[in-house]
Amino acid sequence: MASYDRLRAGGSPRPLETGDTWWYAAVAGEAAGSFSTRVRTRTRRACLGAVLLLTIVYAGLVLTATGRRWGDAAVTGRRADGTAATVLRDHPSLAGLTTLSLVLGCVLLLAVGLVRKRYALTAAATGAVVTALAVTGLLQRYAPRPRPVDTVGGLDPSGFPSIQTTLALGVALALVLVVPYRLRTLAVGAATLWAVGVGAYTIAAGQHRPGDVIAAALVALAVTSGLLALLARKGRVRPGPRRGPALPGLPVTVPLVLLTLVGLGAGFWLLGDALALPATAPYDPVELRLAHRCGQALAAGVVAAAGLILLMVLRRVDVDGAPAPYRLGGPFVEATGVPHDAELVGPFTEDRDHEIS
Repeated sequence: MASYDRLRAGGSPRPLETGDTWWYAAVAGEAAGSFSTRVRTRTRRACLGAVLLLTIVYAGLVLTATGRRWGDAAVTGRRADGTAATVLRDHPSLAGLTTLSLVLGCVLLLAVGLVRKRYALTAAATGAVVTALAVTGLLQRYAPRPRPVDTVGGLDPSGFPSIQTTLALGVALALVLVVPYRLRTLAVGAATLWAVGVGAYTIAAGQHRPGDVIAAALVALAVTSGLLALLARKGRVRPGPRRGPALPGLPVTVPLVLLTLVGLGAGFWLLGDALALPATAPYDPVELRLAHRCGQALAAGVVAAAGLILLMVLRRVDVDGAPAPYRLGGPFVEATGVPHDAELVGPFTEDRDHEIS
């Protein structure tokens, strides 16, 4: 075999048979494998980037005294923030609604996949959510972390990362596997906005610190991106139509973009003043309120950015089924003695009207 006779890039190796030539390996194999390779590269980079950011967040907000002090101030500052305190006081049913929404989100994920008869993708989406929850549980159990202090000096149970945000955003990102391609942006964007609300509630209620919500978003993004990289390696992706889900998803993507820009911008702008807290209590209520709002902005921006990143990584990528098979035909195949009805995979259709230039 000549030096330029190579197998598919990123595809499963297949021994050359009668009718296989160098142009089959170069045209059919490279054209089919190059798209999967690009998708696998993008999703793998998203996964590794999320893991790297998760490590930085853990080191900066959990292991350092300044990060722990800011997290404690953000939790205790929820009562100094009149807006958050008023909403929680006037709507005590938010706790039950949050739990109910998490249950309904899981049911919706399973129902959409089963109704569309995408059993394998539904199992993969469920596995991604379960894996994200398992990683979150392991980090909560074994990663050293402080717990927020309430106003009376007691220690409230907390966790790094937030289990509620992991579940909400995990369900939102897993929808890319089960919803139709044209509705993917609308579904994932709306579910990401819901995950932003879940994370904001856990911070306002004092259940988690902002770093817990940020870490949960990064865990969900890393697990989902890793699963998509595995599917791309298996060849379970294909190019989506150019008229994709961008236009129907504008009602949710525009708020997500604004939330990402405003949340991250305001959060980092306020972070300098929030980190300048004195080393010892008591703190000024204004400083506590500033730390709480800074944490809310950063958490909302990161959760919204996680959904946008996954949508951008999967731009014009359809994961709803395997690539369409090719058949090898044409005068070149007939010249090699291959039967007319031979089941070969190649770049040519059955009309035999092709030309290589």
